[in-house]
Amino acid sequence: MPVLTDTPVSSRRRRLLLSLPAAGLAGFGAAFTAGAAAASAPSADTAIDLSKLRLRVATYKGGDATLLKAAGLANTPYAIEWGEFQSGNAMVEAMNGGSLDVASGSEIPPIFARLQNAQVRVIAVLKDDVNNQVVLVPKGSAARSIGDLKGKRVGYLRATTTHYYLLRMLEEAGLSFNDIEATSLAPRDGFAAFNAGTLDAWAIYGYNVPLAISQAGARVLKNANGYLSGNYLYYGHPAALADPARHAACADLLVRLQHACDWFGAHQADYASVLSGELRVPQEAILSLYRNQSQARHITGVTAADIASEQQVADTFARAAVIERRVDVAPLWTDTFNSALARTA
Repeated sequence: MPVLTDTPVSSRRRRLLLSLPAAGLAGFGAAFTAGAAAASAPSADTAIDLSKLRLRVATYKGGDATLLKAAGLANTPYAIEWGEFQSGNAMVEAMNGGSLDVASGSEIPPIFARLQNAQVRVIAVLKDDVNNQVVLVPKGSAARSIGDLKGKRVGYLRATTTHYYLLRMLEEAGLSFNDIEATSLAPRDGFAAFNAGTLDAWAIYGYNVPLAISQAGARVLKNANGYLSGNYLYYGHPAALADPARHAACADLLVRLQHACDWFGAHQADYASVLSGELRVPQEAILSLYRNQSQARHITGVTAADIASEQQVADTFARAAVIERRVDVAPLWTDTFNSALARTA
């Protein structure tokens, strides 16, 4: 079960202006706050009281909850009930069950959600690194290419980026999932299996990569640059989007995360220090990921190109019979927060 924690409601900011999700964000100075407030100038009747609202938001360990706190942006005018998950597909399942308002993950989980008509919408896009999505092999492995994995035991996680880029890498090498002993494992279980020597390779992402390298002597066989778009998505529950107060809180949260990404770009060493303590990964190992980023981290509204990118992934899965039929992903997407994110981009 996810571990739930709360962030305190600010006693200084009890009202949120719907037309200005980012007003008064901490950590960016008085000039930023004054400029943002002047730009909005909403009328009094657009104010929504969020002081009693509790927004249910998913995070990864070392993810958005940690980033907002490190950036000085966690002092929201509403309470946040954080739920910690290991993967985006687990978040989508929880959201469809009605226990989450906002979550995040790759392009992959919503495709499977669409097949089941799940209660999930895509509300924003995080442009981020793909070099930290890799296939690892153990120290001393003789494998030098994806083709060398034929007949080998390979860990991955179904319905995630690892499923997609491993499929594409295998196809490029003239192989398929039928040519390997593929085992779907949650990141924690995959790490344990990899360390125990029961996997010949492991398709994995994020801070598990430097952890496996620093603790187990793992080697990167291939990274996912050129296979993944670099689009990571924010998901919203339709009921939260339809409720004016929750919609306003979601907009505020996305804008805070947008500014937190800006903070991250200028304070990577500081953030690596925070994560080192939280994840128990050497700071230098985390910084090595940041130095090798495929693109700078930033959050944007929804575009037609983003929808087309996810459609390409869905079509690839359909051709490979990973999913039973072709799906149109466009109905999953909404541009309801584009205006809020564009104002502060």
